[in-house]
Amino acid sequence: MSRFLIISNRLPVQINISEDNVEVTPSVGGLATGMMSVNKSFDSLWIGWSGVDREELSEKQVKKVNKALEKEGCVDVNLTAEEVELYYEGFSNKTIWPLFHYFTQFVEYEEEQWQAYKRVNQKFADVIAENMEGVDKIWVHDYHLLLLPQMIKNKFPDVTIGFFLHIPFPSYELFRILPWRDEIINGMLGADLLGFHTFDYERHFMSSVRRLLGYDININEISLPQRIVKVDNFPMGIDYDKFHDSAMESQKRSVRDKSEVRKELERYYLLYPETKFILSIDRLDYTKGLINRLEAFEYFLEEYPQYRDNVTLVLLAVPSRIGVDQYQQMKSEVDEVVGRINGEYSTINRTPVWYFYRSMPFENLVDLYNYCEIALVTPIRDGMNLVAKEFIASKTDGRGVLILSEMAGASKEMSEALIINPNDKAEIATAIKTAIEMPLDEQVERNTVLQKRLKRYNVEKWATDFLSSLDKARQNEEQYLAKRLTASSKNKIVKEICSSENRIFFLDYDGTLTGFVDNPMHARPDKELYDILDKLAENPKNRVVLISGRDKNTFEEWFGSKPYTLIVEHGVWSRSAGSDWEMIEPLDDSWKESIRSSLEFYVDRTPGSFIEEKNYSLVWHYRKSDPELGLNRAIELKDEMTSLVSNLNLEILEGNKVVEIKNRGVNKGRAALKVLHSQPADKILAVGDDWTDEFLFSDLPDDAITIKVGIAQTIAGYKVENFEEVRDLLTKLACGE
Repeated sequence: MSRFLIISNRLPVQINISEDNVEVTPSVGGLATGMMSVNKSFDSLWIGWSGVDREELSEKQVKKVNKALEKEGCVDVNLTAEEVELYYEGFSNKTIWPLFHYFTQFVEYEEEQWQAYKRVNQKFADVIAENMEGVDKIWVHDYHLLLLPQMIKNKFPDVTIGFFLHIPFPSYELFRILPWRDEIINGMLGADLLGFHTFDYERHFMSSVRRLLGYDININEISLPQRIVKVDNFPMGIDYDKFHDSAMESQKRSVRDKSEVRKELERYYLLYPETKFILSIDRLDYTKGLINRLEAFEYFLEEYPQYRDNVTLVLLAVPSRIGVDQYQQMKSEVDEVVGRINGEYSTINRTPVWYFYRSMPFENLVDLYNYCEIALVTPIRDGMNLVAKEFIASKTDGRGVLILSEMAGASKEMSEALIINPNDKAEIATAIKTAIEMPLDEQVERNTVLQKRLKRYNVEKWATDFLSSLDKARQNEEQYLAKRLTASSKNKIVKEICSSENRIFFLDYDGTLTGFVDNPMHARPDKELYDILDKLAENPKNRVVLISGRDKNTFEEWFGSKPYTLIVEHGVWSRSAGSDWEMIEPLDDSWKESIRSSLEFYVDRTPGSFIEEKNYSLVWHYRKSDPELGLNRAIELKDEMTSLVSNLNLEILEGNKVVEIKNRGVNKGRAALKVLHSQPADKILAVGDDWTDEFLFSDLPDDAITIKVGIAQTIAGYKVENFEEVRDLLTKLACGE
């Protein structure tokens, strides 16, 4: 059984310490519950902060804490009070939390807090390193540990790392505000699989990666220099059966055994049978929209006076982050608004808002979920919101109406609820009226669909889906490594080629022999490259063929005096050393004028892009453009050109940040075969970096040695990371004899 590490800011346990005893009890909640099945499937260890300040404990108590945690399969990351203040209350909850939830007015940019955040992430990495024996998989959780994946990957490059963000990821325009944005993104990219609750968060993350770091993205895969990172969305579920079964049991209890909460609700209902209980349960947090919710309820009472004596809002605000100023201020605001509403609309017998500022035991929560007819869940921004799911799971008879904010991640999978804008008081008030008047059969119909979905995609399914995707990410990595040109493979190739009598080298230029630059004309060959190619060409057994999409004038300037065969424009022109340029097959360029105006239109709409004209092709470059805009414009351009080029016997080629329109049927593979037909070779080596080189790889004989530069999918036999590795191989081939 493989060993597996689960990493989170807090351990899934509560620790109570007395003079002579340490009591550890499991926590209840989404993450702790969701990982139960994972704990059973693996030899797992959970690493996190216990919540205990060890400086306040005796040595004997510390040993007891460690022993008690060990029994629970947990390891404590010891944090000092100062670290908790700066890392947790500071950077995590005064910088990341408000920014990622779009509350920029609350964001603090304190260098001291950032440094503490880095130190604590490193402290987690150090504890992980001490417990890595036999570990092949790690799952890191949430915004407190955004730097941790890369710290682990740096020290243990072969371990498979998953990371899940339990809060929203903001749009690029917000994320770019963060001074340490690049470090945060790079930290997250240490993972092999990144998980988010919704596609929107996934899309925002991809956009930030593309715009800030410039990495290529293919659907949901990010191509890093040495590996591929998979990104996907996994909407977190709940322990559906736990809530549903508890609600069923609660209904069966005798009057004596019922909870005080249920007794009070039933007693009130007997006195006022027309009452509709509206439930609001949330942590006291500015992201939850409690003030907006209360003001919307107040608006409802104003606009629909006929319901004033028939509704009661049960408001349960759970204390949260008491040490953060904004939360203390919000507590005062909630108290004030509740007081105002009750002062205005209370009667001798009725109070419109029942307000509780405390947490409640699980059984009491289930009773509230089960008994209240309407749930008002209206966060201004929320990663998922499990309260909405818990409410529906607890409705044993199918009655009840969920009013849900469109800003909650849960809204993407709970469209049968009444979806509202949390900033629109009138819309919320109308939704409350609709909920009160909704027929029972419609309530049951909506909730039945929701319950089936929640039962099917519960928290256990969420965890297993993520881990299944993590295994697939590992398999993709293994497939890449299987084609990786290792030192032994390189030596084998050198030996095989150097033992032959007649060799030919088909070499792409941009991205293969040299790196990419913003302006293609700046990618001139350097002295090192000239020396390598000259040395290779000196051997009479070798024939060097540079086969590129470049235009012939540029290659004539760069390589015209060299003893190489040159093939340009993807196979339109060729020339041998000392001879004139020849067109490989007759082509027509009269189509250019009909295409040029369309390309110019996209240049005007895409700052930083430009047109390169070759003899028999037109190329639209967007490397210097905004990555997101450039990619979108490239898609638009291809869509617009598709029907036009088919009528003109043209085709579209996509390269690295370029879109090229050229004559159909002309490609590197056909050009290479013509060369081989006139001058056969015993051994063939072909190296290229983009998909235009796939034509070359596919058309060459089966015994040809083909090498792809980069980590994209390819039919080539081998892969190398960059052009430096290509130069190293060619140097060895030049000196092989």
